[in-house]
Amino acid sequence: MDNEKIVNCQLSIVHSEYWNMEHKRLTLFAGHYGSGKTNIAVNYALALAKEGKQVVIGDLDIVNPYFRTADSKLVLEEAGVKLISPQFANSNVDLPALPAEAYRLVEDKSIYGIMDIGGDDRGAYALGRYVPAIKAENNYRMIFVANSYRPLTRTPEEALEVMREIEAACGLAFTDIINNANLGPETTPETVLDSVAYMEKLSALSGLPIFAHAAEISVAEGLEGKLSPVIPLRLQEKYFDLPSQRPGNRPLFG
Repeated sequence: MDNEKIVNCQLSIVHSEYWNMEHKRLTLFAGHYGSGKTNIAVNYALALAKEGKQVVIGDLDIVNPYFRTADSKLVLEEAGVKLISPQFANSNVDLPALPAEAYRLVEDKSIYGIMDIGGDDRGAYALGRYVPAIKAENNYRMIFVANSYRPLTRTPEEALEVMREIEAACGLAFTDIINNANLGPETTPETVLDSVAYMEKLSALSGLPIFAHAAEISVAEGLEGKLSPVIPLRLQEKYFDLPSQRPGNRPLFG
Protein backbone atom coordinates (compact mmCIF):
# COMPACT_ATOMS: atom_id res chain seq x y z
CA MET A 1 0.00 0.00 0.00
CA ASP A 2 1.46 3.39 -0.94
CA ASN A 3 1.85 6.25 1.54
CA GLU A 4 -1.18 8.21 0.31
CA LYS A 5 -3.49 5.22 0.75
CA ILE A 6 -2.08 4.52 4.20
CA VAL A 7 -2.64 8.12 5.29
CA ASN A 8 -6.21 8.21 3.95
CA CYS A 9 -6.99 4.94 5.71
CA GLN A 10 -5.64 6.18 9.02
CA LEU A 11 -7.47 9.49 8.86
CA SER A 12 -10.78 7.88 7.93
CA ILE A 13 -10.97 5.95 11.20
CA VAL A 14 -10.24 8.81 13.62
CA HIS A 15 -13.27 9.11 15.88
CA SER A 16 -13.41 12.65 17.28
CA GLU A 17 -16.83 12.06 18.84
CA TYR A 18 -15.33 9.67 21.39
CA TRP A 19 -13.19 12.43 22.88
CA ASN A 20 -16.26 13.83 24.64
CA MET A 21 -14.54 16.34 26.87
CA GLU A 22 -13.91 19.99 27.50
CA HIS A 23 -10.81 20.57 25.43
CA LYS A 24 -8.13 22.43 27.33
CA ARG A 25 -5.71 24.54 25.32
CA LEU A 26 -2.87 22.28 26.46
CA THR A 27 -3.13 18.53 26.96
CA LEU A 28 -0.17 16.56 28.26
CA PHE A 29 0.23 12.78 28.14
CA ALA A 30 2.73 11.01 30.38
CA GLY A 31 3.25 7.59 31.89
CA HIS A 32 5.55 4.65 32.31
CA TYR A 33 7.60 3.34 29.38
CA GLY A 34 5.36 1.35 27.06
CA SER A 35 2.12 2.70 28.50
CA GLY A 36 1.00 3.78 25.02
CA LYS A 37 0.94 7.51 25.64
CA THR A 38 2.29 8.34 22.18
CA ASN A 39 -0.51 6.43 20.44
CA ILE A 40 -3.08 8.27 22.54
CA ALA A 41 -1.45 11.67 21.96
CA VAL A 42 -1.44 11.14 18.18
CA ASN A 43 -5.06 9.97 18.14
CA TYR A 44 -6.14 12.97 20.21
CA ALA A 45 -4.29 15.37 17.91
CA LEU A 46 -6.03 13.88 14.87
CA ALA A 47 -9.41 14.06 16.62
CA LEU A 48 -8.95 17.76 17.41
CA ALA A 49 -7.89 18.46 13.84
CA LYS A 50 -10.99 16.66 12.59
CA GLU A 51 -13.05 19.16 14.61
CA GLY A 52 -11.37 21.97 12.67
CA LYS A 53 -9.02 23.11 15.41
CA GLN A 54 -5.48 24.33 14.81
CA VAL A 55 -3.33 21.70 16.48
CA VAL A 56 0.36 21.49 17.31
CA ILE A 57 1.78 18.34 18.88
CA GLY A 58 5.14 18.36 20.59
CA ASP A 59 7.17 15.20 20.97
CA LEU A 60 9.07 15.86 24.19
CA ASP A 61 10.27 12.28 24.53
CA ILE A 62 14.06 12.54 24.45
CA VAL A 63 14.51 9.25 26.32
CA ASN A 64 12.90 6.52 24.20
CA PRO A 65 14.16 6.43 20.59
CA TYR A 66 11.85 3.65 19.44
CA PHE A 67 8.27 4.88 19.74
CA ARG A 68 8.12 8.56 18.89
CA THR A 69 5.40 10.86 17.72
CA ALA A 70 7.62 11.59 14.71
CA ASP A 71 6.78 8.11 13.42
CA SER A 72 3.29 9.46 12.60
CA LYS A 73 4.58 12.57 10.83
CA LEU A 74 2.98 11.76 7.47
CA VAL A 75 -0.48 11.15 8.96
CA LEU A 76 -0.27 14.24 11.17
CA GLU A 77 0.78 16.52 8.34
CA GLU A 78 -1.99 15.22 6.08
CA ALA A 79 -4.48 16.12 8.83
CA GLY A 80 -3.04 19.61 9.16
CA VAL A 81 -1.38 18.93 12.51
CA LYS A 82 1.96 20.64 13.07
CA LEU A 83 4.57 18.33 14.58
CA ILE A 84 7.46 19.58 16.70
CA SER A 85 9.91 16.79 17.42
CA PRO A 86 13.42 16.40 18.86
CA GLN A 87 16.34 17.06 16.58
CA PHE A 88 17.56 13.87 14.90
CA ALA A 89 14.23 12.09 15.50
CA ASN A 90 13.75 9.29 12.96
CA SER A 91 17.42 9.26 12.10
CA ASN A 92 20.22 6.94 13.13
CA VAL A 93 21.64 9.64 15.39
CA ASP A 94 20.21 9.07 18.82
CA LEU A 95 21.17 12.33 20.52
CA PRO A 96 17.75 14.00 20.61
CA ALA A 97 17.39 17.60 21.74
CA LEU A 98 14.27 19.72 21.98
CA PRO A 99 14.08 22.54 19.41
CA ALA A 100 13.43 26.13 20.45
CA GLU A 101 10.21 25.92 18.42
CA ALA A 102 8.72 23.81 21.23
CA TYR A 103 8.09 26.99 23.21
CA ARG A 104 5.30 27.74 20.75
CA LEU A 105 3.20 25.17 22.60
CA VAL A 106 3.04 27.37 25.69
CA GLU A 107 3.36 30.80 24.07
CA ASP A 108 0.91 30.65 21.14
CA LYS A 109 -2.56 30.86 22.69
CA SER A 110 -4.26 30.49 19.29
CA ILE A 111 -3.42 26.78 19.03
CA TYR A 112 -4.40 23.60 20.81
CA GLY A 113 -1.13 22.17 22.05
CA ILE A 114 -0.47 18.52 22.84
CA MET A 115 2.64 17.33 24.64
CA ASP A 116 3.90 13.75 24.51
CA ILE A 117 6.13 13.46 27.57
CA GLY A 118 9.00 10.98 27.89
CA GLY A 119 8.62 7.89 30.08
CA ASP A 120 8.97 8.08 33.85
CA ASP A 121 10.74 10.81 35.80
CA ARG A 122 13.77 10.96 33.50
CA GLY A 123 11.62 11.88 30.54
CA ALA A 124 9.56 14.32 32.60
CA TYR A 125 12.55 16.54 33.34
CA ALA A 126 12.29 17.90 29.78
CA LEU A 127 8.85 19.28 30.61
CA GLY A 128 10.12 21.32 33.54
CA ARG A 129 11.25 24.28 31.46
CA TYR A 130 7.69 24.85 30.23
CA VAL A 131 5.90 24.38 33.56
CA PRO A 132 5.96 28.03 34.76
CA ALA A 133 4.14 29.13 31.59
CA ILE A 134 1.71 26.20 31.80
CA LYS A 135 0.83 27.04 35.39
CA ALA A 136 0.49 30.75 34.62
CA GLU A 137 -2.03 30.11 31.84
CA ASN A 138 -3.81 27.41 33.87
CA ASN A 139 -5.65 25.92 30.90
CA TYR A 140 -4.26 22.40 30.78
CA ARG A 141 -5.05 18.76 31.40
CA MET A 142 -2.24 16.38 32.34
CA ILE A 143 -3.20 12.75 31.80
CA PHE A 144 -1.46 9.75 33.31
CA VAL A 145 -1.59 6.90 30.81
CA ALA A 146 -1.69 3.61 32.71
CA ASN A 147 -1.07 0.09 31.43
CA SER A 148 -1.48 -2.49 34.18
CA TYR A 149 0.39 -5.11 32.14
CA ARG A 150 3.75 -3.33 32.08
CA PRO A 151 6.49 -5.02 34.20
CA LEU A 152 7.14 -2.13 36.59
CA THR A 153 3.52 -1.08 37.08
CA ARG A 154 1.93 -4.44 37.88
CA THR A 155 0.10 -3.01 40.89
CA PRO A 156 -1.78 0.26 41.43
CA GLU A 157 0.75 1.13 44.13
CA GLU A 158 3.62 0.80 41.65
CA ALA A 159 1.76 2.95 39.13
CA LEU A 160 1.14 5.58 41.80
CA GLU A 161 4.86 5.63 42.57
CA VAL A 162 5.64 6.28 38.89
CA MET A 163 2.99 9.00 38.82
CA ARG A 164 4.49 10.76 41.84
CA GLU A 165 8.01 10.49 40.41
CA ILE A 166 6.89 12.16 37.19
CA GLU A 167 5.12 14.94 39.09
CA ALA A 168 8.19 15.57 41.24
CA ALA A 169 10.49 15.64 38.21
CA CYS A 170 8.49 18.13 36.16
CA GLY A 171 6.76 20.14 38.90
CA LEU A 172 3.26 19.63 37.51
CA ALA A 173 0.44 17.52 38.94
CA PHE A 174 -1.67 15.06 36.99
CA THR A 175 -5.37 15.79 36.59
CA ASP A 176 -6.75 12.58 35.03
CA ILE A 177 -6.05 8.92 34.27
CA ILE A 178 -6.55 7.04 30.99
CA ASN A 179 -6.72 3.28 31.16
CA ASN A 180 -4.67 1.94 28.26
CA ALA A 181 -4.29 -1.62 29.52
CA ASN A 182 -3.03 -3.78 26.68
CA LEU A 183 -0.83 -6.70 25.70
CA GLY A 184 0.03 -5.42 22.25
CA PRO A 185 -1.39 -7.56 19.43
CA GLU A 186 -2.53 -10.15 22.00
CA THR A 187 -5.03 -7.72 23.58
CA THR A 188 -8.65 -8.81 23.81
CA PRO A 189 -11.73 -7.13 25.30
CA GLU A 190 -11.21 -9.30 28.39
CA THR A 191 -7.68 -7.89 28.74
CA VAL A 192 -9.17 -4.44 29.20
CA LEU A 193 -12.09 -5.57 31.37
CA ASP A 194 -9.72 -7.38 33.72
CA SER A 195 -7.84 -4.11 34.31
CA VAL A 196 -10.83 -2.11 35.56
CA ALA A 197 -10.43 -2.99 39.25
CA TYR A 198 -6.74 -2.01 39.03
CA MET A 199 -7.63 1.37 37.52
CA GLU A 200 -10.35 2.00 40.07
CA LYS A 201 -7.87 1.42 42.88
CA LEU A 202 -5.30 3.68 41.20
CA SER A 203 -8.01 6.33 40.94
CA ALA A 204 -8.81 5.97 44.64
CA LEU A 205 -5.15 6.09 45.68
CA SER A 206 -4.35 9.15 43.55
CA GLY A 207 -7.64 10.99 43.94
CA LEU A 208 -7.82 11.39 40.15
CA PRO A 209 -10.75 10.45 37.91
CA ILE A 210 -10.53 7.80 35.20
CA PHE A 211 -11.08 9.96 32.16
CA ALA A 212 -11.60 7.07 29.74
CA HIS A 213 -10.55 3.60 28.68
CA ALA A 214 -8.59 3.31 25.42
CA ALA A 215 -8.25 0.33 23.12
CA GLU A 216 -7.31 -0.56 19.56
CA ILE A 217 -10.34 -0.24 17.28
CA SER A 218 -11.23 -3.94 16.98
CA VAL A 219 -10.83 -4.42 20.74
CA ALA A 220 -12.94 -1.31 21.43
CA GLU A 221 -15.73 -2.77 19.32
CA GLY A 222 -15.76 -5.83 21.56
CA LEU A 223 -16.16 -3.60 24.62
CA GLU A 224 -19.35 -1.95 23.40
CA GLY A 225 -22.03 -2.24 26.05
CA LYS A 226 -19.53 -3.60 28.58
CA LEU A 227 -17.39 -0.56 29.43
CA SER A 228 -17.74 3.18 29.01
CA PRO A 229 -16.38 5.52 27.87
CA VAL A 230 -14.03 3.73 25.49
CA ILE A 231 -11.82 5.57 22.98
CA PRO A 232 -10.98 3.53 19.84
CA LEU A 233 -7.34 3.97 18.86
CA ARG A 234 -5.55 3.69 15.53
CA LEU A 235 -2.14 2.38 16.57
CA GLN A 236 1.21 3.47 15.19
CA GLU A 237 2.80 0.94 12.89
CA LYS A 238 6.47 0.12 13.58
CA TYR A 239 8.77 -1.91 11.43
CA PHE A 240 11.94 -3.27 13.00
CA ASP A 241 14.82 -4.43 10.86
CA LEU A 242 16.63 -6.79 13.21
CA PRO A 243 18.26 -9.73 11.35
CA SER A 244 17.15 -12.34 13.88
CA GLN A 245 13.73 -10.90 14.67
CA ARG A 246 12.45 -9.25 11.52
CA PRO A 247 8.76 -10.17 11.13
CA GLY A 248 8.66 -9.71 7.35
CA ASN A 249 5.99 -7.21 6.37
CA ARG A 250 3.88 -7.72 9.50
CA PRO A 251 3.56 -4.47 11.47
CA LEU A 252 4.28 -4.40 15.17
CA PHE A 253 2.17 -1.96 17.10
CA GLY A 254 3.74 0.34 19.66
